[in-house]
Amino acid sequence: MRNLGRAATVLVLATVWAASAWLLYRTTVPALHLSGLDPHRFFSAHALARSRDYTRGTDLLWLAGTLARLVALVVLVRVVPHRARGIGLGPIGTAVIVGMLLLSTLWFVSLPFTILGEWWQHHWGLGPFDVLSALVQQRAALLGAAGFALATIVLVVGFALRFGRRWPLAAWPVLVAVAALFAFSSGYLEGAGSHPVRQAWLRADAARLARIEHVPGTPVRVQDVSSFTNQANAFTVGFGPSTHVVLWNTLLNGRFSRREVAVVTAHELGHVRSRHILKAIGWTALITLPALLLLELATRGRGGLADPANLPLVLLVLTVATLAFAPVENLVSRRYEAEADWRALNATHDPAAAQKLFVSFERTSLEQPDPPLWDYLWLENHPTLMQRVSMARAWSGVSPAGRSSRAAPGSP
Repeated sequence: MRNLGRAATVLVLATVWAASAWLLYRTTVPALHLSGLDPHRFFSAHALARSRDYTRGTDLLWLAGTLARLVALVVLVRVVPHRARGIGLGPIGTAVIVGMLLLSTLWFVSLPFTILGEWWQHHWGLGPFDVLSALVQQRAALLGAAGFALATIVLVVGFALRFGRRWPLAAWPVLVAVAALFAFSSGYLEGAGSHPVRQAWLRADAARLARIEHVPGTPVRVQDVSSFTNQANAFTVGFGPSTHVVLWNTLLNGRFSRREVAVVTAHELGHVRSRHILKAIGWTALITLPALLLLELATRGRGGLADPANLPLVLLVLTVATLAFAPVENLVSRRYEAEADWRALNATHDPAAAQKLFVSFERTSLEQPDPPLWDYLWLENHPTLMQRVSMARAWSGVSPAGRSSRAAPGSP
């Protein structure tokens, strides 16, 4: 009877998990056929070759960097446990020391690939070769991520000491709450690292689009990144009162028209309207508990996480699991990005500007329009350029506003 009860409980929990995942996965994008467009209709052979060669380099750097981190973790798994047990600072103190060792080792292992990545971008004209400037620009994010990781390590070890094998159940809601707090505070931190929009036309467009997207008053700010990259980007951070839309100043240097910038702004406001940050926290809640149970199972035969000497093994298992789960994570991310694209089309009624914007990303970021399958599965968290162009072209046939407008100028 006890085994039957456990099986029923597992079944109920699995059903709740699957139903929650399905609700989080749903979007407002209609069913569209976004494949089949020939990239040669939109990009020259030279442009396709350049983006392909650039992507091959970035892919190789990612593969080499990932392999280096895995090798470093395997070495740490073999070396650290014997030394950790001799630190003599108690479980929490030892966890802090081991955690700092792990984080600093992985940072140093990643540093050569960061430098090579900066050089590769410079080689292809995407930014200056100034690693120090890039690291200084990203210092808040780096320090925040390191602080979050160290706090998580201490928290998990503390729960393992207090609750034994049941620590995943106790730690799960706390870790989700910490992740939510981190996402909330990131909105204010990124807002502080940017400045208000100076262009009157952009302020007017942002206010108008925010009203159309039903998120009036959402702050839109600009971040200066031209000291370390020429690429154009924008992002949304925070939720509730901390929500901010941040545009890189490289979007505003004359390479993009006002209509194209409006599409970018509407895309980010579409993220706000769709509550994608909150949905990401929902996914965190769904994924965290199975991940914690996996870590408890992986360390059970070595004394569990109550022994900080097992932290290298925990990080190795977590890294491998993250790699295995990356295609699913990217699938969800691409779906949310597609929803933001769709909302931008509905807000701007300008598929021609959207198509021109997406095509220009090949030139400004050397983004490959139709990347290889493995790259698409493991590295692409946005729809491909060809998928985004296809959506812009399909919008006119699906949206009532699009059907009533003229075809995009110059459309084949």
